[in-house]
Amino acid sequence: MQIDHAFFHEVCIDILYGCLVLLAFVLIERLVYYALLALRAREIGAAIKAHALGTSSTPKSFGADELSRSFAEYVAVQNEPGCTRARVEDLSSALFIRVDSKVSARLWILDTIVTAAPLLGLLGTILGIMDTFNALSSGGVSDPAAVSRGIAAALVATAVGIGTALVGLIAHNLLHRQADVIIDGFKSALLAATRDRLPAAAE
Repeated sequence: MQIDHAFFHEVCIDILYGCLVLLAFVLIERLVYYALLALRAREIGAAIKAHALGTSSTPKSFGADELSRSFAEYVAVQNEPGCTRARVEDLSSALFIRVDSKVSARLWILDTIVTAAPLLGLLGTILGIMDTFNALSSGGVSDPAAVSRGIAAALVATAVGIGTALVGLIAHNLLHRQADVIIDGFKSALLAATRDRLPAAAE
C-alpha cells in the first residue's frame, strides 16, 4: 500500500494551524472570564470591608458567576441557626475545590497543545522529507534546488509546531498565574468572611 507522505504532511500542518486557532480561542475566553471574576472579587472585598455580610440576605451586587454564588452560599450557611465551625470548614473546602475546577477549566487544552505541537511538527517534517527522498530515488527530481526546496517545505511543519508550543506555553503560564491569583483571593475572602464566634461541633 502506497502512503501519500505529502498528503499527511499537509494534514499535520493543518492540524497545527487548528491548534493555533483553538489556543487563541481558549486564551481570549479565559482572559475575559478572569477579568469578570476579578471584578466580582473586588465587589466581594468591598462588601467585606463595608461589613455588609452580617445579615442572611446576599448583597445585590453579587452576580451569577461561580465565585459570587459560592461566596453567597458560604455567607448564607453561616447565618443559619445552629451552624457549627466544623460545617463551615467543610463547606469552605468544598467551595474551594468547586471554584478551583471552574477557574482552571480548559487550561488542560493548552497543556496538551504545548506537549503535542512539537511532536506533530516533527512528524510532519519527517513525512515531508520522506516524500522528497522518495521523489529523488524514483528519478522524479533531478534538480538539487528542488530537493532543497522540498526539505525546506518539510521543515515548515517543525517551525509551526515549535511556534505553536511556544505561544501555548506563554499563554498557559499567563492564565495559570491569573487563576492562582483568583483562587488565592477567593480563599482570603472566605477567611475574612468567617465569623469569629461560630460554635464548635458537639462531641
